[in-house]
Amino acid sequence: MGALDYLSNFCTVTSTSTRSRRKPMQTVEIKVKMDCDGCERRVRNSVKSMKGVKSVEVIRKQSRVTVSGYVDPNKVLKKVKSTGKRAEFWPYIPYNLVSYPYVTQAYDKRAPAGYVKNVVQAVSAPNATDERITYLFSDDNPNACSIM
Repeated sequence: MGALDYLSNFCTVTSTSTRSRRKPMQTVEIKVKMDCDGCERRVRNSVKSMKGVKSVEVIRKQSRVTVSGYVDPNKVLKKVKSTGKRAEFWPYIPYNLVSYPYVTQAYDKRAPAGYVKNVVQAVSAPNATDERITYLFSDDNPNACSIM
């Protein structure tokens, strides 16, 4: 913040500051189906022309566009859709972050290798030890510990 900005705050007629706030640095991932180099170039150039974009990475094999910068995610999505391509936010998360990736809703054949859909896990984790320990000493278990 320079001296001129500091002094200009005292000279303003209005009491409220109309100074615009800068958006936080974000990384936006979008799924866009791209068939050829022309599609890739069109999507890349449309996003690069936006104000606040620092870098654009296009991975055609995964149908993914990663945009980093001081941008609004919804505006980036709208700009990509304006190219005529069907676009949506990246719906997948890495395979190793999911506790049980074989749930029907999470498993997706169209997902890139190493990714599954981001859904709420309905099945408890297979290594939930609370249930196994209580079942170990239960009367319902025929193989239960018989210390008493």
